[in-house]
Amino acid sequence: MALDLNRRRFVLGAHMTALTVTATPLLAQSRTVWSAENAFDAILADTARIIDVRAREEWQETGVGAGVWPISMHASGFPDRLFRAKELSGDRMVGLICATGGRSATLIQALRQAGYSGYADISEGMLGSGEGPGWIASNLPTVPVDVALNGLPPALA
Repeated sequence: MALDLNRRRFVLGAHMTALTVTATPLLAQSRTVWSAENAFDAILADTARIIDVRAREEWQETGVGAGVWPISMHASGFPDRLFRAKELSGDRMVGLICATGGRSATLIQALRQAGYSGYADISEGMLGSGEGPGWIASNLPTVPVDVALNGLPPALA
């Protein structure tokens, strides 16, 4: 019952993302924050899975980070796919990346408020932010969206 209530809280929080994209300094201290380079190193070391929560149009424009699972927060069924991705990740952390860190920070906040752990925010995003240059400017590898989608585990496709 508690898990169902937590999932409902997360779903509500995820839908509020567009309204609550600001992050406070206290929030920044209470969440796990990774650079794009840290995230890519974790993929290579097989210690984390990374989810790109942007929209398909954004993936098509920039590509998706190599080894990153594209699971759009804008698609129906996102919460179920996010939790399934965490299950498939086992003990690994799950990093969330968006364009500049706003959406991923808000999702991390909603997950924490609902009692979930094991997620990290890649706060500089794909395009960069005040937190850092981002995946693309760091010259980390990207793949076309079709390649990334074909690389999803069948349970997430």
